[in-house]
Amino acid sequence: MNLMMFPKMLSSHDEGWAWLMRVHPSVVKTMAFYVVPMSLIPPAMLLYAASAYNEGLLGISINRAWILATIFYLAELIMVPVMGAVIQRLGEVADRVPEYHDTFAFAAVVPTPLWLSGLALFVPNLLFIALVGVVAIAASVLLIYEGTYRVFGVDEEGPAQLLTASIVGAGLVGWVAMLGLAFVSWGWAVSFSA
Repeated sequence: MNLMMFPKMLSSHDEGWAWLMRVHPSVVKTMAFYVVPMSLIPPAMLLYAASAYNEGLLGISINRAWILATIFYLAELIMVPVMGAVIQRLGEVADRVPEYHDTFAFAAVVPTPLWLSGLALFVPNLLFIALVGVVAIAASVLLIYEGTYRVFGVDEEGPAQLLTASIVGAGLVGWVAMLGLAFVSWGWAVSFSA
């Protein structure tokens, strides 16, 4: 994956997305060389914040942060292939069913802003971290909208909007499930830290 394509992917239905569809990265290669390392950013930043800010910002010890980071990392790794399959099935909404490797690549690209938003933990300010998170969500939704045209071969605005809304809805369900898991784990970590 070429990170230099992301600005193009955010602003065009064609440029960065055409490159991704032309390259056709395999599922294994995308998982090993893109998803696995990018998914490490949020858990690594969680560990950084737990050690750099002691228990001030997060309210948990470093030992509990390791457990929380591991659970979240595994959830991220599971979510990408699951979302790839869900996105492929959602293509039936617009009578377009792309190949799984294309929807997997799509599912791998879309959370990139969310993964990178973990870097906001370098700044020990909850308002800043929340603002970066909101911007990351907006960028991910924009990636879904722009990518829908190329991944599903849609030429019209109506089907693209329908697919985008369906994918965002499915993504929100997955995201809420991951956040639920994170908060339950966090509550467990805080209760045992006290």
